[in-house]
Amino acid sequence: MFTKAERLISLRNLRPKKKEGFLKIISIFSFLGIMLGVSILIIVMSVMNGFKTELTKKILGLNPHVVIQPNGFTIEKEFIIKLKNNFKEISLSQSYSGEGIIISNENAKGVILKGVNTNDKIISNFFEKYILEGNLSEFESNKIFIGSELAFNLNLKQGDTLSLMSSTFIATPLGSLPKQENFKIAGIFNTGFLEFDQNIVFLNIEDALSIFNEESRNQNLEIYLKDPLEANFYKEKIQKINQNYFVYSWSDLNKSLFSALKVERNVMFIILSLIIIVAAFNIISGLTILIKNKTKEIAILKTLGLSNKSIKKTFFLTGLTIGFFATVTGTILGILVSLNIEKLRAFLASVFNLEIFPSDIYFLEQLPSEINFDSIILVFIISIIISAISSYLPAMRISKMSTFRALRYE
Repeated sequence: MFTKAERLISLRNLRPKKKEGFLKIISIFSFLGIMLGVSILIIVMSVMNGFKTELTKKILGLNPHVVIQPNGFTIEKEFIIKLKNNFKEISLSQSYSGEGIIISNENAKGVILKGVNTNDKIISNFFEKYILEGNLSEFESNKIFIGSELAFNLNLKQGDTLSLMSSTFIATPLGSLPKQENFKIAGIFNTGFLEFDQNIVFLNIEDALSIFNEESRNQNLEIYLKDPLEANFYKEKIQKINQNYFVYSWSDLNKSLFSALKVERNVMFIILSLIIIVAAFNIISGLTILIKNKTKEIAILKTLGLSNKSIKKTFFLTGLTIGFFATVTGTILGILVSLNIEKLRAFLASVFNLEIFPSDIYFLEQLPSEINFDSIILVFIISIIISAISSYLPAMRISKMSTFRALRYE
């Protein structure tokens, strides 16, 4: 593609003379600009990929993948049997949940009351994984499990007694009042997902139906899949079996959240790509000045028989070389920082005493990072294309230069 002569001339252009020190500065800034642009873009994309992955894991680990609500009908045993026969890879669990208020020590907080069956394998696995205090065997009638954040905010501990008030009203001699019952804290769980740990209260399914004044036929059917990403596929299949039930997936509940993350990721990609474009302008200005200073040498090369095409290729290769090595260096730097982003965050936080990634805002205890090689390849290709265009534009001016005018005043 490039002859030996073209490569030698290009290499010579990368080593300007002492009197051309300004060109050297421009070349350095071009290199640093593209390198930093590429590395920052890779780091930001890795952090956003990691944030999305961790958030998805948290949501999937705490919520069912598909939920079937009776919608005024009864979920028949025949329907459940049909589900098990048609989809043998799924796990089923029955539950009931609703909004309520927890009252303790003159404090009150709105929470989600979720009734579960501890005999279900999915539920027992959840508590075994996230339980912090207490034992699942103690999860009996009129006993509850609360999150660590909720326990901390309300100053509660295992063994304390509190009141739960549901959104269901019952008739009394004093009029309609919210149904309220007393419960004992059997244990405390900690999932690491702060929003979950401070808003969810688990109780037995019988207690949940009682406090909401509901019957067992009103229970929801929760489905857990081996691959949660196939939730919408199963949702459509299940809906076809019985149109009377209301079926929704975990992605339906979090559609706005993941749509916002996707938009933010795309916007950040576009904005940070501008860093590479701005740095590429240094290549254009540097090559333009270099070509201007090399007018006599270009004219001599033309008189020696070197074609316009070859001369253009030499200057094009000069700019492309800067862009290529800057992109490679930026890619390596971006990958290294992405792999050690949490260590870097902890170091900066300890040195400057700053809370760089507050867990109460981002719902995660550590700064996540996930390297996506497709994203890295895309950034690499875009950077090379921008560098190639920036190198090609000034090189095109050579074809307009006149050999006679270049040597006229020499």
